[in-house]
This record gives sequence, C-alpha cells and structure tokens, in this order.
Amino acid sequence: MFTKLSPGQGIFLGTGTSHGVPMIGCTCAVCQSDDPRNRRTRSSMILGCPEGNLLIDTSPDLREQFLREKLQTTHALLYTHAHADHLFGLDDTRLFSHYNHEQPLPVFCNREVEEAIRKGFAYIFDPEVQQYPAGGIPKLQFHTLEPNVPVEILGQNVLPLKLLHGKNPILGFRIGNFAYCTDVKTVPQESVEQLFGLETLILGCLRYRPHVTHMNLEEALAFIQIIRPRRVFFTHICHDFDHEKLSSELPDNIRPAYDGLRLENGW
Repeated sequence: MFTKLSPGQGIFLGTGTSHGVPMIGCTCAVCQSDDPRNRRTRSSMILGCPEGNLLIDTSPDLREQFLREKLQTTHALLYTHAHADHLFGLDDTRLFSHYNHEQPLPVFCNREVEEAIRKGFAYIFDPEVQQYPAGGIPKLQFHTLEPNVPVEILGQNVLPLKLLHGKNPILGFRIGNFAYCTDVKTVPQESVEQLFGLETLILGCLRYRPHVTHMNLEEALAFIQIIRPRRVFFTHICHDFDHEKLSSELPDNIRPAYDGLRLENGW
C-alpha cells in the first residue's frame, strides 16, 4: 500500500520555489499549463538509506507530497536552511514518531535551523505539551551539523557543505556520489573541492534572468562545467521555465526535475 524506498532510491517531493507553480494570481503560460511537470510544490526530496527514509526539508506542502507519493513516514529529517518554504511543514511530521514505534524523530541541522524551529514552533517544547502522545505534536531530537564534518544518518555517510544563498550561509549535502545543493547562489571553494566525482547532482536553478540569491540558468551551467557530474537535475524552479522547453535547451545529461520524479541508484 505504501511506497517503500530502497537504499539509493529517491523521490523529488517538490521542485518549486517559495511561491510554488502555479503561482497565486498568475496567468502566464506555465502557470496555466496542462503539463503536470509544470506543477511544482515547494522544494523537498526523500532518499532511501540503509536504515530508513531521509527527508530533506519539510516544505509547507509536505502533507500533500506524502499523500501523492503514498509515503507513510520518514526516519530522519535533514535541513538545508530555515526559510519558510523549507521549514514550515514541520508540524506535519507529528505522525512520524507514532509510526516509528514512538521514537523521537532525529533532526540534523545547523544551529540557525534549530533556533528557528524552537522559536517558530515553540509549542512543541512546552513541558506540558511534551507529555502528549506521539501523533499529537512532533517529537524531535536535534543533532547539530557543521560544514565539512561528516555524520552518519540512517547508516549513510552524509557530508554537509557550506553554500551561499545570497549572503546567507546554508547547507548542501554530499551523500556518496550524490549531492543536493538547492537555493544556492555561490559555492565556496572548499565546497567546490568536495563536489568533484559526482554521479548525480541536484542543483537549484531558479530562472533565465539573474537573481540576487539563486543561480540562474547561465550560472548553473557554468558551475556544472567546473565540477562535471555525470548527470544533473535542476530543482527550485520558478514559473519562468516551461519543463518541455527547458529540457529541449539542455544537454542530454542535464534535466529539470519535476514533482514525483523518481531516481533509481541515485548514489
């Protein structure tokens, strides 16, 4: 009944920007498109690891994404940064501890994300509310991440990487020969050196025109030429990109991802 992910498998739960696509009130061709690949919920991905499912970010569309993909649970959370479109679906994780034998959900993030969770979801940490059974509130167990300090998550080695989202330092992740780098404008040299030899790169690519905090298409293609992964999927895509048109403009090993796209042997 429920989707079971094997190690090396992954699903793009969301591939859109903070607005999502279609965007509220927009009448552009992409927002009005009948192509389901142009329907983009807020960006997130789930990966199959040796000891369970690893969810990268909790978008505001998390509930819809899990129902769409027939997913029951995740066994750990991994956060890139604290912006609302990557964090504000956290309350929908409340059932996961219920499904995971009443165990708290491990949360791997930097200190900024933990502070944002403790402030934005303060009710979770109220001592009285903490007594509620799993399913009533999220049950979380924090693990602090630092750039370039590897950590084992669900039996999988994960290397956090410093990225710059405009001037804001955030995290990308290398997991074996797979890397997830969304919401990135520039990549510090120490992180560039950790991204050579990739089989699969997931890279944020917002639009054709330049943007102050995200790579545009020209910048993304230039970065790909530097690290030369075998294949690339773009994510965090706005309504400037029509899926079919953009696909026709790219080399065969570079493709825009879309919601529900599944990767086999991703790393």
